[in-house]
Amino acid sequence: MVSAARGERSPMVSASRTLRILPMGERALLAEVAGLADVLALHAALSASASPGIVDLVPAARTVLVTFDPARTSAAAVRDVIERAWSQATDAAAPPSPADPITLDIAYDGPDLAEVAEMLGLGPGELAERHERAPWTVAFTGFAPGFGYLTSPAWTFDVPRLHVPRTRVPAGAVGIAGAFSGAYPRETPGGWRLIGTTTAALFDPAAARPALLRPGDRVRFRSIGRPSARATPTASVVPARTAGEAESPAIRVVEPGLLATVQDLGRPGHASIGVARSGALDRESLRIANRLVGNAEGRAGIEVALGGFRAVAARDLWIAVSGGSGPLTIDGRPVGTHVARPWPARSELRIGWLEHGARAYLAVRGGIVADEVLGSRSTDTLAGLGPGPLRAGGSLPVGRAPRDPVPPLDIAPWGAPPDHLELELAPGPRADWFEPSALRALFESVWTVSRDADRVGARLDGPELVRAVPGELPSEGMVPGALQVPPGGRPTVLLADGPVTGGYPVIAVVTDASLDALGQARPGTRIRFRHARSHA
Repeated sequence: MVSAARGERSPMVSASRTLRILPMGERALLAEVAGLADVLALHAALSASASPGIVDLVPAARTVLVTFDPARTSAAAVRDVIERAWSQATDAAAPPSPADPITLDIAYDGPDLAEVAEMLGLGPGELAERHERAPWTVAFTGFAPGFGYLTSPAWTFDVPRLHVPRTRVPAGAVGIAGAFSGAYPRETPGGWRLIGTTTAALFDPAAARPALLRPGDRVRFRSIGRPSARATPTASVVPARTAGEAESPAIRVVEPGLLATVQDLGRPGHASIGVARSGALDRESLRIANRLVGNAEGRAGIEVALGGFRAVAARDLWIAVSGGSGPLTIDGRPVGTHVARPWPARSELRIGWLEHGARAYLAVRGGIVADEVLGSRSTDTLAGLGPGPLRAGGSLPVGRAPRDPVPPLDIAPWGAPPDHLELELAPGPRADWFEPSALRALFESVWTVSRDADRVGARLDGPELVRAVPGELPSEGMVPGALQVPPGGRPTVLLADGPVTGGYPVIAVVTDASLDALGQARPGTRIRFRHARSHA
């Protein structure tokens, strides 16, 4: 359905002053208001509050997600912060924005321009002119780092997405969907109708302000006719090294297996600009491996999915492997996991196919050295941030070894990851969108991890979770562990590389303490859920 109702209420106008505060697991609250005007006002008030313990704020179509650190504050305290901010926010409150709008040069040359114009009963030139004249505001970000959802009171159209999304939308493409406009910061799949091209650098993780567009910013488009012949700027990463780190290659990858990536403990606190936490899926296993070789717990290591990894040391190294269990050899000789041991120069380390668990973690004394992006060396497989997945023939530097000797501990207490998991669930914000039978099925059924499982999320096979509320949910902030339920009724658990916003209702959230165990769940692993103790 396409509408061009010029007299209808703009999405920027709030219909009423209402606030609902909903749980999003045990580390976030979702503040729901009437519309975008209230979202922008509440987000501005929360941003100005600078409350200790609040990690991130993620505005969306009708909500603001507030994530917090339970070690520094509590859900009750954060609820009070939200309510105080709401009492100070008004419909007239303007969020902070630059004195002048951010100007995006655009060539109206998109492949869907003529078709969309015909849908709306306009000529292509008139559609381009109306898009250029509209005063736009960044309502929220998401989908990809630096992707801003732009809205305008002068843009009264509702344009449907493509029935079949494109598998490739080029960086710099400007599109429209629903009541929004936006520009793609990087090449990605997408279903928006493309009407133009911009050469603006929308996301640069090495810049002091990585995302050009942030919630509340004002934006104007300026037509430049034909696009420039130069390539559209993409996210350029300037190497960020810790002082004194080695630069010469220390490890040569012979075979990465199914997927091997560099991971540390992630980059929390950037969801507001569309950047996921990322980092090791089993953080505790990475911490253990680092402790065994004397590293700080957060040093970068190698996460090996399901095994099949082979590499040769270019110099003498110390290593430890933890997490999933399977055959581990150095130059063909079996060695044990969860033990710090030498890896002699020119010898080959092999992590065979895992027999239990989904991911093994290789820590090297001194840590893997890779470019830092927003304070982390982690590979984000969805957003394309950080070093790329390891490839055969590639090399990795290792940092300078700590001054302290390798710890004398001979073996760390460990057990092979189980094939049957019992995970805790905390309440989700949209449990009331489901029939009571769905909640019973969630906790009474045995679920199986399907083959559709990766660092972004894990789809579960089991009974259908029946919806009580039909229709679509406007996009809202997401967290790792969120159980999104698409129309088919089978939930998907979002993991560390998952999107920071989503449009499927979240029935519950896996607790942070259970996420490491879920990171070891391989296809076929059976799962039962139970209520989190603090919410039982």
